[in-house]
Amino acid sequence: MRIKNIYVLIVLACFYQYSNSQLVNIESKRMQRDSVRFALKSDLLFDYTDNNGSYILQVGSNLTTQLKSKDLKKIYFFIGNYNLIRSKDEDFQNSWFLHFRYNQKLSNLFRLEAFLQNQNNTLLTITSRNLIGAGIRLKLISKENTKAYFGNAYMYEIEKTDDPYQQFYNHRNSSYLSITHALEQVRLDFTGTVYFQPLYRYIGNHRILCQLKAEMPLTKVLSVSALYNYFYSSFSPDSENDRSSNISLGLTFTL
Repeated sequence: MRIKNIYVLIVLACFYQYSNSQLVNIESKRMQRDSVRFALKSDLLFDYTDNNGSYILQVGSNLTTQLKSKDLKKIYFFIGNYNLIRSKDEDFQNSWFLHFRYNQKLSNLFRLEAFLQNQNNTLLTITSRNLIGAGIRLKLISKENTKAYFGNAYMYEIEKTDDPYQQFYNHRNSSYLSITHALEQVRLDFTGTVYFQPLYRYIGNHRILCQLKAEMPLTKVLSVSALYNYFYSSFSPDSENDRSSNISLGLTFTL
């Protein structure tokens, strides 16, 4: 049983970056390929282990895809993932995340964006979140190896908690700053992003995400990445704040 528990902890650590946050860093998922009209990243994991009748089922899938218009000024961007970790007695993880975003380039500096999102995780304080939003995106730095973006958007979100059952209808602001830098000599890409998402009517209800990511291609289709996350969420004065930080390693398949 002790070996089983250790295995479960390892499995949970591998999927922590997708499962234990109420805020997902969309910037780290973007595909910075100026002249490429279609791009796709995907991975799939299935594992089943049975030790003397005690089993662990693990399923994980992630998909990121992007399509640009012929004039390269319109971008259609989609992210989807599903993660399940189940044993005989309980689910350690059962969550999904869907995000669709439209980007319209108006100038080298200025862009407009609109997005839809559906998110579900039964193990978090907020078990379900649906949102729609729109805003601006500014390209502050545009050099060959370095790019910086600032974004600000309005979001309308519906959040649900199960214990106790409640629904919240919120008007929230979302702002972020993202910087990417590429080291050509070692083929290493760095991305750093900070998000801040407060309610308009009560700034004390807010979410903060700081993420640092390093990615190195091994082949044309396979990359290795390292990720550090710090997440903080202050939901209300009467509830416990959510805090988490983690470091994770992974492989990415790219077309």
